[in-house]
Amino acid sequence: MPMMFGFAQQRRQLLDAEVQRILSDLSLFGGRRVYLTGDLAAGRVGPETTLELVIVQSTDEPFHRRPDFWVTHLRPRVATRFIVYTPEEFEALEGTDLLLLRAAQCGEMIVG
Repeated sequence: MPMMFGFAQQRRQLLDAEVQRILSDLSLFGGRRVYLTGDLAAGRVGPETTLELVIVQSTDEPFHRRPDFWVTHLRPRVATRFIVYTPEEFEALEGTDLLLLRAAQCGEMIVG
């Protein structure tokens, strides 16, 4: 595969712009706390890097259906992964769930 110089910087700008675009809508649609996680938060951006957000939201939806709400309402323009916990789940799991530990330690709270 040919090497593309400058692509990581361009991808980072695209992902950063998407975060800024959806930032105000996160709390508008019920995101109580939102963490930017994954490779972007860790500063590792490459061609496959996606936007990863851990969202704390009050909802009665089952865990596997919760991202659908965010995809429908925010209509991401780049590959985006939404991981959604209720406030009660977040509180109960934040000390033991590996994803939540990483979000708290390495992620960046962007709403909260």
